[in-house]
Amino acid sequence: MRLGIDWGGTKIEIIALSNEGDEIFRKRVDTPRDDYQGCLDAVKFLVDAAEGETGQTGTLGLGIPGSLSPKTGLVKNANSTWMNGMPLDKDLERHLGRKVRIQNDANCLAVSEATDGAGAGAHVVHAIIIGTGCGSGIAIDRTAHRGANGIGGEWGGITVPWLKPDEFPGPDSWIGHKGVIDRWCSGTGFQLDYKEKSGKGLKGHEIMDLKRQGDETACVVYADYVSRLARSLAMSANLLDPDVFVLGGGMSNISELYEDLPPAVAPYIFSDTFDTPIRKAVHGDSSGVRGAAWLWG
Repeated sequence: MRLGIDWGGTKIEIIALSNEGDEIFRKRVDTPRDDYQGCLDAVKFLVDAAEGETGQTGTLGLGIPGSLSPKTGLVKNANSTWMNGMPLDKDLERHLGRKVRIQNDANCLAVSEATDGAGAGAHVVHAIIIGTGCGSGIAIDRTAHRGANGIGGEWGGITVPWLKPDEFPGPDSWIGHKGVIDRWCSGTGFQLDYKEKSGKGLKGHEIMDLKRQGDETACVVYADYVSRLARSLAMSANLLDPDVFVLGGGMSNISELYEDLPPAVAPYIFSDTFDTPIRKAVHGDSSGVRGAAWLWG
């Protein structure tokens, strides 16, 4: 069987897949925040639980909110900052007594959806997480595109393109640059934009409920969100020209996006047509953990 682990900021989850891709075990625990050794122990606990329950051993892939530096071999760019600077693969291999494969969690989303999801059969899949943060991954022929510097698909750290005069220079972000995709196109950014315009702190689904009722501020915030996400998708289309975009994360559950995004993307495309489908991830919240399992093909 194949074991996959999604190591997130709030939970660590394991899945066991059969060779046919059927789920045969799943379990999650809370992430021991700011406790690196505690996280290693949590991974071992989950692996032991999966193999004890199924009576099988499995290959192990992990999706993390960062990546391994090809220069140092250490974790970098993780918003779970206690991972940064750590030799995660080596520590886990020593802790578990087996080889592991590690990829960025957005790359795992891309691999999952390219294997048996919304991008199945596509040559190039650009998968985008629009949740607490906003990152992306690229799968080419069902394989994660890591890149020469280990930053393939690191889309969230780029400034939203074609900034409008009233957007410049954009808000600060944890990355250290202003107006980046991660800050403006994430679910967190959607909520912050509404709070800045209304003075009220609401969750994304509450803002969308108001938008559907015709609330003026909510309608403006949603329209701005669609515009910024569309411009960001257009940049990818002009550079990568993927066969399909796949959206995951909490904001991907907004059904209106799939009707509103294509016409908002089209004006920024350097072509006379934009027919690239924009689809919701088939496996939803399970895409990351399934993609981690598929890292072993």
